[in-house]
Amino acid sequence: MSEQPVGIPEWTLGDRMGKSLKYAGISVQGMADYLEVSRNTVSTWINDRITPSKQTRRLWALRTGVPLQWLETGVDEPTPGPGPGVTVGRVGLEPTTDGLQARRTHYRAAA
Repeated sequence: MSEQPVGIPEWTLGDRMGKSLKYAGISVQGMADYLEVSRNTVSTWINDRITPSKQTRRLWALRTGVPLQWLETGVDEPTPGPGPGVTVGRVGLEPTTDGLQARRTHYRAAA
């Protein structure tokens, strides 16, 4: 009997890009059309053969609704709120055993 690796699997940029498409309900062709690139180009990004430019990653995050920081690093750390009296909500993604689970983080200033 062989030993199973212990720990959490690492998701690559391509993995997160593919998961964000699924999360947003966007097809590979739909993203290719949005970015005005070929379907093959999107496939090379999702399969980690080529890393897309920073501008492409920004557009990808905007289109899929995932935080750019999560898309690039796999971590979605809350950022400080914009200031007193302002409430901000944002959606992040957390890995689960069966896919992605939306998580909403709220920042509320003290009254």
